Amino acid sequence: MNRFGVEEIVPAEAKAKFDRKDGTMLLDVREHDEVAMAHIEGAKHIPMNEVGSHLSELPKDKDIVVFCHGGGRSLMVALQLKKRGFERVFNMAGGIDGWSQTVDPNVPQYD
Repeated sequence: MNRFGVEEIVPAEAKAKFDRKDGTMLLDVREHDEVAMAHIEGAKHIPMNEVGSHLSELPKDKDIVVFCHGGGRSLMVALQLKKRGFERVFNMAGGIDGWSQTVDPNVPQYD
């Protein structure tokens, strides 16, 4: 699905991309306290309000799957990245909550 010019993928699609080991980056834009409660192994963590100052750490030639708790903040970050010239950006619909429900039940859910 395409929302506001950003392609959204479900957690299972994000996992399949990441598992291909082709350089796909899972970008976690949640706050530090959220990451302490639950995280996806191998994801890069840059809080939403810090992404703009860490653009050099993100690949322009690889897929970036952005996620947060439920998908709202990550959509905003994905839009920001698209505006800054990152073309291969995806928003993970449902966020880490959806990941926990459909991909890995060992990732704790939180409110």
